Amino acid sequence: MHEIKSLADQLRNRINKPDAPAVEKSPPQKKKGKKQQVAAPVLELLRAYDLADHKSMIHVRFETPTAQLLHHLKMASGIEVNKVVGYAVKQFLEQHPELKIIVKQYLQTIEL
Repeated sequence: MHEIKSLADQLRNRINKPDAPAVEKSPPQKKKGKKQQVAAPVLELLRAYDLADHKSMIHVRFETPTAQLLHHLKMASGIEVNKVVGYAVKQFLEQHPELKIIVKQYLQTIEL
């Protein structure tokens, strides 16, 4: 068993997959003032981000509104919070290469 998921996670994943068998529903009624939901390109980038070979875990803390938004994003898109955080940190480190230089300089000063 590579992953242990709760029944709710399994159902969310099954619902969010585009190739899932369609359940008969009444045709959606158009409501005035509502915009059609458009899939953002960032969602596709997040879905494509692969965590399969990542073994390290870090506990992170978020302020309540951010944690709630991430939780709601997971429910709306089926994208795990780990994937969002991993992708965001990778992008952050790529945009700020000076952080790697600071770490390298620090490691050179450590005496073993």
